Amino acid sequence: MGIRRNSREAVLQFLFQDDFKGFEEGFDQNLEQRFEDFCSLYDVQKKARPYAVQLLEGVYAKRLDVDTTISKHASNWRLERIDVTDRNILRIAVYEMIHCEDVPPEVAINEAVEIAKRFCAGESPAFVNGILDAVKAGLAKS
Repeated sequence: MGIRRNSREAVLQFLFQDDFKGFEEGFDQNLEQRFEDFCSLYDVQKKARPYAVQLLEGVYAKRLDVDTTISKHASNWRLERIDVTDRNILRIAVYEMIHCEDVPPEVAINEAVEIAKRFCAGESPAFVNGILDAVKAGLAKS
């Protein structure tokens, strides 16, 4: 497994934890320190941490844009109804697709699906793939 996959998985776990806390206003303050504390508890590789911090800062800074994009392409699903793990996998992938020029959309989608296979059950990988394919198609039109 690559360093960036490790980064994405650590970010997923961190976002999952924060999602249950409700992403309170101002909660992103001291994000880097909170993530370092998280890493020490969950033994996140040191090499994976810089990209993970970059993803976390980006997802937090662009969360409204990312969540709006997910909602727009998740037909018949309100964001709050999407499983918390799926929702945060989608947040990471959509952020990378829209805001990370060095990550091709196909790579973001593939990584998200593989992470969904590892952390989710049932139809989650197909669900994640379907929404991200719709996001990719929407990006191609713009």
